[in-house]
Amino acid sequence: MNNWIALIITFAASLGFLRLMDFFAHRGWIESRLSRKIIHIGTGPVFVFCWLLFDNSPAARWMAALVPFAITVQFALIGLGILKDEASVKAMSRTGDPKEILRGPLYYGIIFVLMTLIFWKDSPIGIIALMLMCGGDGIADVVGRRVKSPKLPWSKEKSVAGSLAVFVGGWFLALFVLSIYGYAGVSGFSSTNFALPTAIIAFGVMLVESLPFKDVDNLTITIAAVILGGFFF
Repeated sequence: MNNWIALIITFAASLGFLRLMDFFAHRGWIESRLSRKIIHIGTGPVFVFCWLLFDNSPAARWMAALVPFAITVQFALIGLGILKDEASVKAMSRTGDPKEILRGPLYYGIIFVLMTLIFWKDSPIGIIALMLMCGGDGIADVVGRRVKSPKLPWSKEKSVAGSLAVFVGGWFLALFVLSIYGYAGVSGFSSTNFALPTAIIAFGVMLVESLPFKDVDNLTITIAAVILGGFFF
């Protein structure tokens, strides 16, 4: 497919998903905390699947990275109060304070730009790191708040159920996306031996996510996944 057409489709798919969640949250059909996590979990896979629309030219990754870059700039403008967007604030913040977007959501966008430019379709490390951030960290809060389980001794705001959700959710989503890439015939993604290395990386990410750091999970999870991934791929 022509890269410009791929870029338009990627923009439409990514922004369409974001605006749909904004609309649902603004209407009160889903609570802000839940919409925030749905955006966290779903936006990443939508974007990464769109990579398959681009060819293998050197410019392709830069064109694809324009999508998270543009969305990240939008997040920054909203968080700084330069751009008014009540629907986005309601969908992506816990308390309705636009400045919250300058933390988790902004880090989320920056990570996607970097992983796209650094790893692209050349290595599974970037995709594994992104999917562990989306499926792992994203589902941890949802499960942790709905499933009663003991709190972690070293991190009182996090639970055993939430940590297990990081491992299972991240591992499953990473393997799912990797399998789609393998099925699509992308070079380096045809191996059937991804399950164990990805599980080990997901376990390490689970341990890092369990630490009592606030609002930086998007950064710590990705960094841990990239470091561990370097040992396997």
